[in-house]
Amino acid sequence: MAENETCGASGIGPIDNRLFVLVLQHPQEKREVVATAAATCGALRRAALVVGLSWPNLARALGRPADAKRWAVTYLGSARPAAFGTGQEVIALDRGGMPAADQDAMLRNLDGVVLLDGSWSEAKTLWWRNPWLLKLRRLVLNPRHRSRFGQLRREPRREALSTIEAAALLLKHLDGCPEIEAALVNRLDHLMAETRADRRRFFQPAGVGG
Repeated sequence: MAENETCGASGIGPIDNRLFVLVLQHPQEKREVVATAAATCGALRRAALVVGLSWPNLARALGRPADAKRWAVTYLGSARPAAFGTGQEVIALDRGGMPAADQDAMLRNLDGVVLLDGSWSEAKTLWWRNPWLLKLRRLVLNPRHRSRFGQLRREPRREALSTIEAAALLLKHLDGCPEIEAALVNRLDHLMAETRADRRRFFQPAGVGG
């Protein structure tokens, strides 16, 4: 089987990702002009977007039975990934908030990953209101570059990525498919271009243009 068929990132139809992506979206995030959760889930064959503040467990949020031990979540601890001194872009943490001794074991055999969608404070609210997240494996992202959002939407920390960028980075490494990252980033670029065009039309002076 050809590599792009394995990854399912040929650009035709939804991306056939292996690792399921569950996005928990804070209700206020839906008001943001540049919100990427819907675009992320729309691009992936195995993904779901749920909006709310709390769910009793992973299965209720996902809408089907799930083994929490085989799921991970992007962790919002105070540790700065760059300080760990590793070149890894996806780092598994132990319960003490430090890099796990056996990274391969922690990143292997995952069924899915949970992403918290919202501003930094909104994502932290989701974390604290859903204690079942503590049962999942904890991952932090250590991207080599800042978010592509730039001036469109300021991020508080270098490693704070948009939801679609976070999904792209995770699937690149955990699905082992760089093509998925490229496909998702391409969709983000299109979304940002449309947003900039809409802003230019909105702020265009009266009497200018057709």
